[in-house]
Amino acid sequence: MPHLRQILLPVYDNHGGKFASEVYGQVRLDLTKRFGGLTAYTRAPAEGLWGAGDDVTHDDIVVLEVMVPVLDRGWWHDYRKQLEELFRQDQIVVRAHTYEAL
Repeated sequence: MPHLRQILLPVYDNHGGKFASEVYGQVRLDLTKRFGGLTAYTRAPAEGLWGAGDDVTHDDIVVLEVMVPVLDRGWWHDYRKQLEELFRQDQIVVRAHTYEAL
């Protein structure tokens, strides 16, 4: 069954600086070459919130999606690590959803 992969990337680094568009361009190029295309939600960043009570953290994110016929967990694990290094993050969310075309 095909899978939809979603990658949540931060808009700003840990010091509040905006990442250069070239950084996202490289990720888009890498994924397009490997999977033949992608969908990027970049026009209006999504808002990520986590925490509890008065200790809530906010982050603006962009979402990239690719459709993959087979879920290669090892490749995605390694790619997530590369993204964490590129974006200087403790964790980048990469998630998979199975889908059924209607």
